[in-house]
Amino acid sequence: MTMWRGLDAVVADVGSTQRRRSVVTVGVFDGVHRGHQVIVSQVVRRARAIQVPAVAITFDPHPLAVLRPDAQPALLTSIDRRAELLQEVGIDHVVVLPFTDELSRWSPEQFVGEIIVNGLHASEVVVGSDFRFGHQAAGDVALLTELGESLGFGVEGVGLVGDGRQRWSSTAVRKALVEGDVAAAAAILSRPHRLDGLVVTGDQRGGDLGFHTANVQAPAIMATPSDGVYAGRLSALDDEGATGTSYVAAISVGVNTTFSGTQRRIEAHCLDQTELDLYGKSVGVEFVERLRDMATFDSADELIAQVGKDIEQTRAAVTI
Repeated sequence: MTMWRGLDAVVADVGSTQRRRSVVTVGVFDGVHRGHQVIVSQVVRRARAIQVPAVAITFDPHPLAVLRPDAQPALLTSIDRRAELLQEVGIDHVVVLPFTDELSRWSPEQFVGEIIVNGLHASEVVVGSDFRFGHQAAGDVALLTELGESLGFGVEGVGLVGDGRQRWSSTAVRKALVEGDVAAAAAILSRPHRLDGLVVTGDQRGGDLGFHTANVQAPAIMATPSDGVYAGRLSALDDEGATGTSYVAAISVGVNTTFSGTQRRIEAHCLDQTELDLYGKSVGVEFVERLRDMATFDSADELIAQVGKDIEQTRAAVTI
């Protein structure tokens, strides 16, 4: 898979005169959840049928970070993780467009002309039925279809999907995470929610208590489950953010009040790993099952006993 950051990168890689066609989809795709996957699967089917690349256009930062900063949602995926997930469901190339105030002012016609036609030479465009684009979201699927008829590409709007109880959406995933319901989040995502971050030095108290932990510092904008203890996994990430070796992990999110802590932290204990050195490395923390609320213990011995129980529950709940 190729990830292009901006249209200039597309031209530099593909060539300004090579008019290779493509099947294109456009969206934020935060989380690449099951609703997104339905759209992407149709993009991939059409691309394979006419033997051209399947291309996804996404944006960085989230459009609301520019249009309404006060309403910017917590992100489910970083750009690197989003691209990796899109590749997993069949996308050949991801175009990351910097979402700027200037881009937000483009008319629907300019967006289609500059990006869909001149930039990616689309044969077909597949989007969700609620897709909006251009200045003040003036464009919709009907206008996109009209533009396609005049500019030489087909358009398909894919209906909204869900499980009969709710629509699959990034908003629904965020709501589940706020409630600590990581199983509900996973049901919409089709996989456990993962939070990527850097392992930094913590209080280094875990080793003294008999269980080393990785103190994971994630960007503040990323969506974090509510405070509690979870069973999950920790995955090592390479320099490009690709997923490497995974370990079963017991994970705590919140403030360690037993030792008068005041800082909210994400700490992961990798089971059966005594020589693992993760300091300064990027990792992904996956939340599989909520085990319990955070609690204050009267002594270190009580905490150690409870952590032992958490580890055994994690071992039963998670497999690699």
